Amino acid sequence: MSTHTPLLARVHWPSVWLNVLPPLCGLGLLIGIWALISISTGSSIPSPAATWSQAVEIFSHPFYRKGPNDQGIGWNILMSLQRVAVGFGLAAMVGIPVGFMVGRFDVLGRMFNPLISLLRPVSPLAWLPIGLLVFKGANPAAIWTIFICSIWPMIINTAVGVQRVPQDYLNVARVLNLSEWKVVTKILFPSVLPYMLTGVRLAVGTAWLVIVAAEMLTGGVGIGFWVWDEWNNLNVKNIIIAIFVIGIVGLVLEYALIKLATAFTFEEVKS
Repeated sequence: MSTHTPLLARVHWPSVWLNVLPPLCGLGLLIGIWALISISTGSSIPSPAATWSQAVEIFSHPFYRKGPNDQGIGWNILMSLQRVAVGFGLAAMVGIPVGFMVGRFDVLGRMFNPLISLLRPVSPLAWLPIGLLVFKGANPAAIWTIFICSIWPMIINTAVGVQRVPQDYLNVARVLNLSEWKVVTKILFPSVLPYMLTGVRLAVGTAWLVIVAAEMLTGGVGIGFWVWDEWNNLNVKNIIIAIFVIGIVGLVLEYALIKLATAFTFEEVKS
């Protein structure tokens, strides 16, 4: 008797189809609409099949180098991720502590809230010229733009988390004469962690959006510059491929942070 029969019998097929079939239908709908647009526009928009063939060719040699401005898509993705990591890391180092202070001390909240409300809606591309003026280089200017645009979600969400800590917890800490450090590490941090990780998720999504736009203007190596360079070469297939690559990388970053947030939140509940 086959040993696979009991395993297959235990599979709940309706749940499998509900989880698998709708995404496949959505993807099929996208490809169908894309194919219709390609047919209706003639040669302006490449077909899904032609784009797939081009993608197979591109990803067969993703790390080639033929000069400073002619490198494989793998190098461009890695360079963009490196800029995002540096800018996002600096934003986290500054934004999370500032968020704790803004939420913890009412005077700082009154001081910084108008500034945050003023600067947060500014377009990312408006910060790029300031970075070029100050840092005199495209790479640090792009990192600066990521930093200044991704810092706000972390400040705001961390501050909101601190403000929503039950007052009873703080009253107990005051009765026990706990130091400010113990209040932060033992009371505030565990309570604020879900809010903080939500801010981190929003910030990394913002950082990935910003780097693509910034690299289009600054040039060099990066997925944004690669898109702009392919547009100058009128290579629409590569532009469409880059759109999918940008979306997939953003999806992977989002999924990784969701798993991280779930793991940390579970550990807090478990403890």
